[in-house]
Amino acid sequence: MAMLSVEEAHARLMALFAPIGAERVGLADAAGRVLAEDSVAARAQPPFPASAMDGYAVRAADLAACGPLRVVGTAQAGARFQGRVGPGEAVRIFTGAPVPEGADAIVIQEDAEREGDAIVPRPERDEAAYIRPAGTDFAEGARLEAPRRLGPSEVALLAAMNVAEVAVTRRPVVALVPTGDELVWPGEAPGPDQIVSSNNFGLKALLEAEGAEARLLPIARDTVESLEAVFGLAEGADLIVTLGGASVGDHDLVQKTALGRGLALDFYKVAMRPGKPLMAGRLGATPLVGLPGNPVSAMVCGHVFLRPAIRAMLGLGGDPIMPLSGTLAEPVEANGPRTHYMRGRAERGPDGWRVTAFGRQDSALLSVLVAANALILRPPGDPARAAGEAVRFLPI
Repeated sequence: MAMLSVEEAHARLMALFAPIGAERVGLADAAGRVLAEDSVAARAQPPFPASAMDGYAVRAADLAACGPLRVVGTAQAGARFQGRVGPGEAVRIFTGAPVPEGADAIVIQEDAEREGDAIVPRPERDEAAYIRPAGTDFAEGARLEAPRRLGPSEVALLAAMNVAEVAVTRRPVVALVPTGDELVWPGEAPGPDQIVSSNNFGLKALLEAEGAEARLLPIARDTVESLEAVFGLAEGADLIVTLGGASVGDHDLVQKTALGRGLALDFYKVAMRPGKPLMAGRLGATPLVGLPGNPVSAMVCGHVFLRPAIRAMLGLGGDPIMPLSGTLAEPVEANGPRTHYMRGRAERGPDGWRVTAFGRQDSALLSVLVAANALILRPPGDPARAAGEAVRFLPI
């Protein structure tokens, strides 16, 4: 099977995914979730003409004479003045309070001299009305349209719309399957030829930040029996992600075992660095993605392919993560035949982003990945680039 370009692999991978079902949650639990159905305002905001300032509600027609106006009551938030403002009258009012009937202007308190039970508006006053008409923010029946991720502003708007519960896309369940006799769990004592499993924990954090629920399954050992058992534990997930063992060496049994369980393999190998041994297909009705075992390779593939996959399942579309543009702070050598995601550092200055590629690009170096905040995109066959030349990068 020939290597695919990153673009073709992305398109074929996204074809495996579709939006999943919805559930209803209380508004207090909606932050970060993806709205699955439009929400409709049960009332207007504000539901009545409201004062925008502390001051006095008056009739604009009475202000021309700049004479005294008798204060006949008070209106405050949650307690309106029950009467009507007549000629020569004013009502003490506070921000957010309903504007009394008959009043059509607010004299802010800085522009009114209080004299007992009367006020005298200053001749040189702020002449703005300072009244928020009913429905200024939104009308009854206004809609917050789906799909969209609900941030703090959206949650506040839904609350103001008197929406107590919303339909959100269910969190996609991702089963993470680390493989290999060489792995142990963090906290265990590795043998002399073993290492600590790390990419499953990194991917769990990456996927959950995107909105998924990631489940850490036991380490599958390098036997068909162990892989079969762990695949059984993955049943019911919306996506299965294997880590390592997807190549075709003597000890790489993931692809063989998955094919034996009915995997419809869509592709294997992508022309990218790091991340070449990436496979994807469908195991029954469930998408399966096999990532490389090297931790940096797995994390880069997570950014390039799995983040869009989660968004596709959430109903947000599976478009590639959009790169940013910058200029090189230092020269880089010519690229080889695969798209290279170079780890580097991007810093924003007055003239835009300046990007520095790290000297060490080994796909096993997590310390280099931690120091990076950018993946610099080098197309296949990209020539050597001098400092100051334009590049694109993915922020991470």
